[in-house]
This record gives sequence, C-alpha cells and structure tokens, in this order.
Amino acid sequence: MTDTTEKPNIEIDPRLLEVLVCPVTRRPLTYDRVAQELISPTTGLAFPIRSGVPIMLVDQARKFEPQKS
Repeated sequence: MTDTTEKPNIEIDPRLLEVLVCPVTRRPLTYDRVAQELISPTTGLAFPIRSGVPIMLVDQARKFEPQKS
C-alpha cells in the first residue's frame, strides 16, 4: 500500500525560480523542495507547486507567521 499523503518530488527549473517573485511584494521567493512550495517570508504566504507548476495566486497560498525584520 502506498502513502497517498506523500508529495511527488518534482524538480523545478532553476531558471524559472530565478524569475518568479512574490505577487504581493515583488521580492524573491524561497523554494521549499520538501513541501513543494514557494515561500514569501515577508508576507507569510507559501505558494503551492502542483505537478511542477507554481500556483502564484494569493487565494491559493497557505498562510504562516511572517518573519520579523
């Protein structure tokens, strides 16, 4: 039996990661390979990557406590 909660480990093109920015702040994002998310630490949003495609919609992002600067 296979664990269906495990996310597939799909690699994202590094060139794509260089050009993607947070849609709110326009600042660079951090790639979380394990969670398959693009993280915007200043806004507290984590944008999901589904089947290798980053979903850059704020209403689809997971919220978390942003970093204090």
